[in-house]
Amino acid sequence: MTEYVWAKFLTERDKAVFAASGFGATADPGKRPALLVIDVSWAFCGDKPEPILDSIKRWRTSCGAEAWVAVDHIKSLIDKAHGRGLPVIYTTGDYRDDNWDAGSWRWKNRRQDEDVDRPKTGLDGNEIVAPIAPGPRDIVVRKKKPSGFFGTDLVSYLTLLGCDSVVITGTTTSGCVRATVVDAFSLNYRVVLAEEACFDRSQASHAVSLCDMHAKYADVLKVRDVLAYFDTIPAGQFDLPNGSVRGSAARPLAAE
Repeated sequence: MTEYVWAKFLTERDKAVFAASGFGATADPGKRPALLVIDVSWAFCGDKPEPILDSIKRWRTSCGAEAWVAVDHIKSLIDKAHGRGLPVIYTTGDYRDDNWDAGSWRWKNRRQDEDVDRPKTGLDGNEIVAPIAPGPRDIVVRKKKPSGFFGTDLVSYLTLLGCDSVVITGTTTSGCVRATVVDAFSLNYRVVLAEEACFDRSQASHAVSLCDMHAKYADVLKVRDVLAYFDTIPAGQFDLPNGSVRGSAARPLAAE
């Protein structure tokens, strides 16, 4: 029986309620999935693996060393998706240099305005981390709010690709990942979450959010099971971008 990360946070009452209510049934994961990589940027990972309380001194949104453990799992999923010809779609933020358009993000964090002054690393905090940088046939969606769907072209891209499902990875589990999962579910996509390929700055929020999403909105699967699922998808069935950029070099990446 699969042991989920949230098991240690549930009371015996919680376990009994889930068992009696029927929540958490496993759905068909879909036949035409896209892999979504949510906000795996320097700002959320820091520029190196280190304890979170050290990393957040320089990168206020960093999730610390756990982020880099997840990055390894995400890379394995990206490599498999590339090998099978599956779409890989990244989300990342896109804000003015003065941070004015961060809008409501500024209401709930007293360090938000620090984002105007980038850490002295030479890195753009919104750039996808180097080990999983988007390839020429991958798609990058820029957003300003938690969900990858809100105010973006993500639905139109999934429609163009003919996707019926999404496999979601990234950060934070309780924030942008959860918002994206709920929107995908609301749009009638089948949703899979790769457990070890999601991460959060709060261990409790990570675990309980996975529990909630598995109960109602998505199937939480181990990375090994997602890799095996990808192997069942016929290779080369998607019409992916050809890797060229018309007219000029690709626009630099960005994420919050």
